[in-house]
Order: sequence, then C-alpha cells, then structure tokens
Amino acid sequence: MSRQHYQASTYRVQNSVGYLVKRANSLTLDLLEPIFEGHGFTLMQYQILVWLRDGIAINPKDICTQFRHNSGALTRVIDQLVERGFIARSRSDRDRRKVDLELTPAGLRMVEELIPSVVDKLNFVLAGFSAAEVEELVRLLIKLNGAMEAAVEPAFHEEV
Repeated sequence: MSRQHYQASTYRVQNSVGYLVKRANSLTLDLLEPIFEGHGFTLMQYQILVWLRDGIAINPKDICTQFRHNSGALTRVIDQLVERGFIARSRSDRDRRKVDLELTPAGLRMVEELIPSVVDKLNFVLAGFSAAEVEELVRLLIKLNGAMEAAVEPAFHEEV
C-alpha cells in the first residue's frame, strides 16, 4: 500500500495540497490580472497567447483541456483574439477536419511586451525564496502534476 500522507481523522482542507494549489492559482489571477487589464486583456487571453508561443496548446481542443473550460466559452475568447489580429486559425496539416491556432506577429509582439511585467510580479512574490527553493518548488509541482495526470489519464480513457 502506498504511503498515507493524510488521515481522515486529522484532515483539514487548509493543509491539503489541492486547496493550496487552487489558492495559489487564485492568488496568481489576482496578482497578474491588473497587468493584462491595462492592455485590454484577461489572464485567460494572455495564457492562450503564451501557450501558443510555447507549444503547450496548438488547437482549441488543447486549450479547452488545459483550462477545463467548455468549447463555447473558449471559442468566444479565441474569436476575440482572432479579431484583434493576435492569433490565426488554419487547417491542421495532420487532419483537415481540425483547426490549429498560431500566433500572428502582432500576437507574438504582445506576448513579448507582457512577459517582463509578468516576470517582475513573479520575482516580487518569490523574493523571499532562495533560487534552490524556487527550483525545488517547480520540481515538486511538475512531479505533483505528473502524478495527478497519471491518476486521471486511465480514468479518462476508460470513460471515452
């Protein structure tokens, strides 16, 4: 049996990994959203642009999966980014039924313009951490996400 890190009798949500990760995500939104508002963006729009830049998501389905958002709501966000000239749609080379998204030069310029402000905010909140602590935090979050993906993937594939 695997190690039991939590016990039902002593479990408190405020010490739960899930709660702490979700809380960090919410605080990240609060921290970064003002940066994007000044440019007429939302964090979601910025994330789509930077995910396209970094190859995390290349099509609407990938973006929906990353955000855990329904495709209708995300289609509107993508439409806004297309209308503003920051991303373009194209038919997938691998499957003509699918649409890929790509950053336009204007989209790349916008991402590159926003990144320094994002980096400044992240560095500000991490100022009390050593370089080794930040590296370890990132390593542990990657490990946690990998374990969660491994736990979720089999159940997801069974449902399909």
